[in-house]
Amino acid sequence: MHDSLFALPIKEQLSPAISLRQLDELPVVIIDHPKVKAAITLQGAHLLAWQPAGEEAVLWLSDISEFKDGVAIRGGVPICWPWFGKVANPNHGFARILPWELTSHHENAEQATLTLTLSDSAATEQYWPKPFTLSVKFVLGKTCSIELEAKGDFQNTSALHSYFNIGDIAQVSVGGLGNSYVDKVNGGVSARQEGDVTFSGEVDRIYTHAQDVSLIHDRLNKRIIEIHHHHFSDVVAWNPGAELAHKMSDVPDDGYKTYVCVETARVNKPLIASHAAPAKLSTVFSVRKA
Repeated sequence: MHDSLFALPIKEQLSPAISLRQLDELPVVIIDHPKVKAAITLQGAHLLAWQPAGEEAVLWLSDISEFKDGVAIRGGVPICWPWFGKVANPNHGFARILPWELTSHHENAEQATLTLTLSDSAATEQYWPKPFTLSVKFVLGKTCSIELEAKGDFQNTSALHSYFNIGDIAQVSVGGLGNSYVDKVNGGVSARQEGDVTFSGEVDRIYTHAQDVSLIHDRLNKRIIEIHHHHFSDVVAWNPGAELAHKMSDVPDDGYKTYVCVETARVNKPLIASHAAPAKLSTVFSVRKA
């Protein structure tokens, strides 16, 4: 799936490195730059791919995800807003299933920068009857920066639900998460751990005292993925394991083995936006050899 994104026919060349293309029903912005390749759908302002020059793909994208109007995409970096989880319909909020507007883009020798915007409308009022302006800025180069900004007068939960491409979940550990978490697999009880988290079955945890940087040790691919968290209160670690993955229609049966989610989040301490002070949530990814 990843390689096919960059072979899609060009509908409109927006700049030397940035073009608009079509992925089934969804418009997609493709960045094909000497320093980086990336892809963002206008639906959901959803980053599908980020690959610095000389590196393997850093983000995971399901080979059987649908790219349909109003259907959530499995993989990449979904934007969960204005709620996280199954607390209301749709799951993880409406921002990821509605069309955004590409409001600015530019590039230089090192990176491409794009901003997408979503504002309140008749389409959003059916889910959340509050005025707002939501924008996300991507800076894509050797590192990947995502900054979400919400303007209005409200509070809400949110997450940048990042799926990372790994060699084998059995050979992965994640450090920097702290030792206190809410265990969603076991009914939301508070729990503790020592050391890095590893994955031998379903893991769905909200870490409430995580460090500013999470480290994914991807031993099979001999690399470390760094996730820098900003304006966050929690970090979510998730992998469905074999049993749950088999029930997910948009994940291949063995697909769970090749991704891990480490998410910059505001769950236990909601974002608070005011007209004077917009709320922000941001993350920066980088990758290095182990």
